[in-house]
Amino acid sequence: MIKRPTNSCDRYHAHVYFDEHSLAQASSLCETAGELFGVKVGRVHQKPVGPHPCWSCQLAFQKAQFETLLPWLDEHRESLTVLIHGLTGNDLADHTDHASWLGDPVPLNLSIFKQ
Repeated sequence: MIKRPTNSCDRYHAHVYFDEHSLAQASSLCETAGELFGVKVGRVHQKPVGPHPCWSCQLAFQKAQFETLLPWLDEHRESLTVLIHGLTGNDLADHTDHASWLGDPVPLNLSIFKQ
């Protein structure tokens, strides 16, 4: 069962995953989210970065934006997968215990968090 997002942290990241075929769609989704919700839109990475095994774009947002942003993302993402995670200061826990998905989950490269 896919873990659905819940609003239990003060700050969040949403990572929109895409590939060369969905680059324009993902870029537009992220740009529109920034305009509509005032979320901070990160770079559009056309390579895997950090624990993210796919190309991605990060949206940074607050607890107060969660309840309006997440339903909108879910409705407009089409076939894109979005990783949502809280920011607690523990990167491993954020990407596992505090992680949830819109769309099909993707295995993350968690080895970068192990020392």
